[in-house]
Formats: sequence, structure tokens, C-alpha cells
Amino acid sequence: MPTVLITGANLGIGLEFSRQYLAKDWRVIATCRDPRQANELSALSGDITVESLDVSDHAQIQSVAKSLKRENIDVLMNNAGIHGPRPSRVGGIDYDAWADVLRINTMGPMKVSEAFVEHIARSEQKKIVTISSRMGSITDNESGGAYPYRSSKAAVNAVMKSLAVDLKPRGITVVVFHPGWVSTDMGGPSAPVEPETSVAGVIKVVEKVKLSDSGKFLNYGGKKVAW
Repeated sequence: MPTVLITGANLGIGLEFSRQYLAKDWRVIATCRDPRQANELSALSGDITVESLDVSDHAQIQSVAKSLKRENIDVLMNNAGIHGPRPSRVGGIDYDAWADVLRINTMGPMKVSEAFVEHIARSEQKKIVTISSRMGSITDNESGGAYPYRSSKAAVNAVMKSLAVDLKPRGITVVVFHPGWVSTDMGGPSAPVEPETSVAGVIKVVEKVKLSDSGKFLNYGGKKVAW
């Protein structure tokens, strides 16, 4: 039975990733900041373990990785993230909040990947997946603004590209995804893509990616996204 570890698993597409991987008979290690508040996640049935994990807390990440040292993780799903202040405009930047966004969206996925790299290297599939956004694409930026969120996603794209290069000799595939504009608390009710559609698409693509795909930025349909 393959195993997936999902960060930010209690809400939005993280919760949907948990549902769909359980439906595929995977073992799911679902993490979130406060499992006591994760009622929908706790209600899921199947081979699921819920762990407390704040991706901005590096000591906690190391502690959880140590407690799970016997687990082989086929897919690490770096999903946890925040948008940060809205709006974010020139002359009104909250720099402390921006630092928090970078800590969670950029450094968090790197620290989690680093802490669990041995768990991943021992598995059969050996995949690290990071949920990014097309808003992190420099090429695609035609509307400006959203400085904290855009920069954090552009930065995590660069981080994962480097990680793909560094881990390729170990047979670990690293890919980054734009999940679409998804109808979640973050995406808002006007978003055109349902979580079920986005997650099903990402999982389908993840099943097919191989080492030669490492370092790619893809959408939930499998098409390349411009950097």
C-alpha cells in the first residue's frame, strides 16, 4: 500500500487530496496545525493518521519526521499555504505579514521536503509535489499586485527547481503544480474549478510523472506552466 503525506490537509484541496487518496486505498498521513479543529478530516474513513504540524515551525517538522521515521512516503504533498494580506498595494505593504507568507509558502515546503527526504528516498514512487500557483509565474503576471503571495510562489518554484536538480541522483522526482483557480476559502466562491476536479487532475498527473519530468511546473491537466 503506497503512502502519501499531505500538509494543510484539513481544508480546501488538502482535505480533498485526503479524500481521494483514501478512495484509492492509499495510506494517508494528514497533517494540519490543529487536529482538534479538523472535524471533516477526522471523520474520514480509511487508513489515515492525523498529525499536528505547523509548516512554519521547523522544530515541530523535525519532531514529526522523527516520530514517523519508520514510514516510507511515496508522495509528499506540500499543500499548506496562505494568501496573506488582501489587497497588497504599493504604499500599503505589511512587511511583517509578507515575512509570514514567505515562511509558510516558501520555506515551509523546503523544510518539510528536507526533513522527510529519507522517508521519500526509501519508498517505491519517490515523489515530492508542491502546490504552487500560476500567480507565481513571472511570465504570466499581467495584473500586478499581490506582492506577498506572488513572490512566495515564485520563490517556492525556484526552490523546487533546485531541489529537483539536487535530488535527481537519488531518484526523487520533484514537480510543482498550479491547481487552477479553485473554489475554496482561499480561492473564493467565484473560482471556476471545483476542488474535486482540481485534485483528481493533479493525482492523475502525479501518477504518470517520472524522473525525467522532475523540475517541471504543471497545471492540473498536465500542461506546462510558464515560469
